[in-house]
Amino acid sequence: MSDKPARPARAIKLNVLNEPKESYTGGKSSLCPGCGHDQISNVIISAAWENGIEPHRVAKMSGIGCSSKTPAYYLGQSHGFNTVHGRMPSVTTGAYAINKDLLYIGVSGDGDSASIGIGQLIHAIRRNMDMVYIVENNGVYGLTKGQYSATADIGSKKKKGEPNKTQPIDLCALAINLGCTFVARSFSGSKKQLGSLLKAAMSHKGFALIDVISPCVTFNNNDESMRSYGYVKENEITLHMTDYIPHFNPVEEIEVPEGHFRDIELHDGSTIRLETISAEHDPGSAVAALTALHEAESNQKHVTGLLYFDNTKPSLAEDMGLVDIPLVDVPNEELRPNRETLDKINAALHS
Repeated sequence: MSDKPARPARAIKLNVLNEPKESYTGGKSSLCPGCGHDQISNVIISAAWENGIEPHRVAKMSGIGCSSKTPAYYLGQSHGFNTVHGRMPSVTTGAYAINKDLLYIGVSGDGDSASIGIGQLIHAIRRNMDMVYIVENNGVYGLTKGQYSATADIGSKKKKGEPNKTQPIDLCALAINLGCTFVARSFSGSKKQLGSLLKAAMSHKGFALIDVISPCVTFNNNDESMRSYGYVKENEITLHMTDYIPHFNPVEEIEVPEGHFRDIELHDGSTIRLETISAEHDPGSAVAALTALHEAESNQKHVTGLLYFDNTKPSLAEDMGLVDIPLVDVPNEELRPNRETLDKINAALHS
């Protein structure tokens, strides 16, 4: 028998719902070791836990691709749906119309969103559906052995093959031009920034698109790739340091050494605090956001942070005139008209 005193049990940290972080985890990842997508999954777990979201009140949506496998790796108590390739937005729209009170988190890839699914993404943005749409962007098609995707930069070179010569699609610029109400870009290696942006997106009412540069360690993480870990770290323009203050914590005034910060109140009363560290950027200006993206592209840089935010547009639920109670919970006697009402409707249609 040892005379050493037993170590006290380590206290399990709980969130505002008295839930441990383990309630938000999922299965073991089957992605390549070191894949940036796994870091994004870990940040989703932390963001949902810190925001105090009920772990079973999330709908995890995805399409097809390496990125679309990730919903299995977080929020194991929530329902997940792998849709047909590129069709995640329309399936999510149907689910949202029936049960709008769930938090919809869609995870897609640059192939799923910028190629086969780009038409679906466009209409989900313009409808301003309440969802967080994460693009895990690595510039290649990992499941089909590393061809360039539609987001690969001109001159970028993967581990094998010639440099890319085709003009890329910038999903953030596309979203801003379409009037998306929350547009951000981040990097899987910037855990703090990505975490704050994700928590803010979860509190946003409307469509929130976060384009996350996520290096593919198997096909596209060499020095010549503009989506590699090393290139992004050396060529990232950060618009601001981002902090998130949930609605259940008080917002305190702070002294900012750089002399400038901006608080943006989100729909649930939470706040995203933007501390400027580069040229002053107004996230309420679409022109400023597009200018920042254009200047970064011209200099072969990646600009990150909250690019654009607009809280004035009605969400899809408001446009559709959905009742406060989710349709899935409305009792049959309220959904079905009685005989007298039905006769009036039929008479009006035949008049």
